[in-house]
Amino acid sequence: MRFNRTRISLLTLACMTTVLGSAGAVAATAAAVTTVNPLSLGVSTNPAPASTGLGTTPSAMPAGVQVGPNGTVMTGTQPTGYTQTMLPSVNVAPPAWAQGQLVSATSVALRPFAANLFEGRFANTFSDAASPDYVLAPGDRVVVRVWGARTFDDVLVVDQQGNLFLPEVGPIHVGGVRQGNLLSTVRNAIARVYTDNVQVYVNLQSAQPVAVYVAGFVNSPGRYAGGSVDSILSFIDRAGGIDVDRGSYRHIEVLRNKKVVAKLDLYRFALEGSVPNLRLKNGDVILVKEKGVSVSAYGLLREEAEYEFSKPSVAKGSGLIELASPLRNVSHVSVTGTRDQKPFNRYFDLEEFRKFALADGDIVEFVADKPGETIMATVSGAITGASRYPVAKTVKLRELLRQIEVEPELAATESIYIRRKSVARDQKAVIQDSLRRLEQTALTATSSTPEEAQVRVQEAQLIQDFVKRASQLEPDGVVVVSRGGQVSDLWLEDGDEIVIPQKSNVVLVTGEVVLPKAVAFESKMSLDDYLAAAGGVSARANDKQILVAKQNGEVGLAEKLGIGPGDRILVLPKVDTKGMLMAKDLMQIIYQIAVATKVAVDL
Repeated sequence: MRFNRTRISLLTLACMTTVLGSAGAVAATAAAVTTVNPLSLGVSTNPAPASTGLGTTPSAMPAGVQVGPNGTVMTGTQPTGYTQTMLPSVNVAPPAWAQGQLVSATSVALRPFAANLFEGRFANTFSDAASPDYVLAPGDRVVVRVWGARTFDDVLVVDQQGNLFLPEVGPIHVGGVRQGNLLSTVRNAIARVYTDNVQVYVNLQSAQPVAVYVAGFVNSPGRYAGGSVDSILSFIDRAGGIDVDRGSYRHIEVLRNKKVVAKLDLYRFALEGSVPNLRLKNGDVILVKEKGVSVSAYGLLREEAEYEFSKPSVAKGSGLIELASPLRNVSHVSVTGTRDQKPFNRYFDLEEFRKFALADGDIVEFVADKPGETIMATVSGAITGASRYPVAKTVKLRELLRQIEVEPELAATESIYIRRKSVARDQKAVIQDSLRRLEQTALTATSSTPEEAQVRVQEAQLIQDFVKRASQLEPDGVVVVSRGGQVSDLWLEDGDEIVIPQKSNVVLVTGEVVLPKAVAFESKMSLDDYLAAAGGVSARANDKQILVAKQNGEVGLAEKLGIGPGDRILVLPKVDTKGMLMAKDLMQIIYQIAVATKVAVDL
């Protein structure tokens, strides 16, 4: 069957009901419906441009669908008027603060900047074969071969005076000579004795190994062997790296005979590639000093990390900006910390923050708090045109719907809904709070007998496993904007995804059923008929709480919303209430998760 691809004006679907999945309502019950006074928009008489290369068709509803004067979608002559269905409310436990159990603000646990240097990459880089720039020193072993008028072949060791001794030639001073110049140095010395027909070959067989102490705030202080040409980083890595809680990445010293001979700032190495040109010797001490003033920075940055200042006097906003490299759209900064042993919170614009003096332990968030003039909305589902729409931030849903090209025979335009990131975040937060309180209750439950205590331990283990699995689920963030063939108008947000479902003639039966499957929709079939087609409910099913996810994104009890084409029936698991202290709370959370994610999580 061939379909005409026509741009249809979705605005002519009208708007009357706004069903917003607000943070609390969607996450806690996602079933209560908020209605708004009807808005009569009338019917557009202006033709819309057709898709490229196709004939022009006036802006209209799909074939067989008309719009009444009050904006109601009509099929033939019968209106599909909207009847509000109120779902039963679900009791949600009050938030933690209302229970006197205030949950602390989200802590920011970030790794120190440059901590990734010490992940074993340097530890195994011991080198006893020196580079051309290697400077010879006592203890180095050198292969010397002479042939021609005279012959000699031996491995010589550089003595404490820095000499190689060759019979008939005498001492040849090579201490302090670069390996790249070793051959010419030895050849010139031999040529002064043997002037004719003598060829010379030399090779540094092995550099003298050294033993270096690594001390201070490292994970495994001790004495470590390596090559004298090995870097300071190699020895620190062999010592397990710097202690991320106490060690400094900016103040590292090399001591020789109790005197500082070199200093290393790992920030300069990480950012500029700068490292001291130092050859380590036996008995040297690499000392990692205590961490200096450090702050945790996150948000719109090149790299979220804990940043350490080289000295307290430069611990200012400007110094952190230089280290953390905020993104170009950052406009404001939030600082949380402690001053005079009291909680401290400040909010600056970026220029004010440059002059602000930071303190050790501050938590700094970089944000973009100046909204742009445009937002980006995406469209998915049964569309034929563009899927991304940059629009002015003042645009509402209906205005954008005018621009969307759909396949009229395939698009379920009466079931449009929105996926919104802010709603998904709020849903996630509410679910996480409920899970946290459930886990706290399980872990702090008291018992009066040893037998009951054993039961509580097993129950707590089950709850912890449930919380772990449930925490990994991501809510849909659905905002229901269409009911009964009418589409509500609302302000769009950046990142909104407008979903135009494809028409479907099947019903998906999932959850606690014997055989989850898709069943062809028939208007005469009841809920029990669909469940029977899936083999019936399982022994663990809660047959008193069966949900249906409508094609327009709405989720509620099946007996209230009914079953339609494209719906998904979700049978929730049953919680054994006998002897379980938290059965009611658990059932409530399972319901919340099912509504927000359309997934039935079993205990």
